[in-house]
Amino acid sequence: MSEVKYESKVCSIPNSAANVYKVLSNLDNLNRVKDLIPKDKVQEMEVEQDCIRIKVDGLGQKISIRIVDKIPNDTIKFGLDDLPVQANFWIQLKEIAPLDTRVRLTLKADIPMMFKLMLDKKMQTGLDQAAEMLTQFPYNLWL
Repeated sequence: MSEVKYESKVCSIPNSAANVYKVLSNLDNLNRVKDLIPKDKVQEMEVEQDCIRIKVDGLGQKISIRIVDKIPNDTIKFGLDDLPVQANFWIQLKEIAPLDTRVRLTLKADIPMMFKLMLDKKMQTGLDQAAEMLTQFPYNLWL
């Protein structure tokens, strides 16, 4: 096993860090976009304030994503459970101006070297897409 780290590109959210943090640190807000998640990727999804349980295509079992630490208006750290590898990720926020918050996602995982080459591009693309998706949320409407 080898620990690998992936970082998304930095994206700009046209809102304050406080508003973005309030929305993203409450996982119940995912219920608002549940129907937008492709059914071929996620078959089942249970959402609570600090935890999500999902059944992802290809894994055959439910995995849990839970908030393990929060730094207000700055960072939300997540632990991933029930995976064949150890992994965690976090969302970093940095307010540049009142309506310009930069966001970056980081994922750390213990991945066997033989799988690393197969997963590198997919992991990077997935993180970049997730960061882009976060720029589209109507944060002011969800407060």
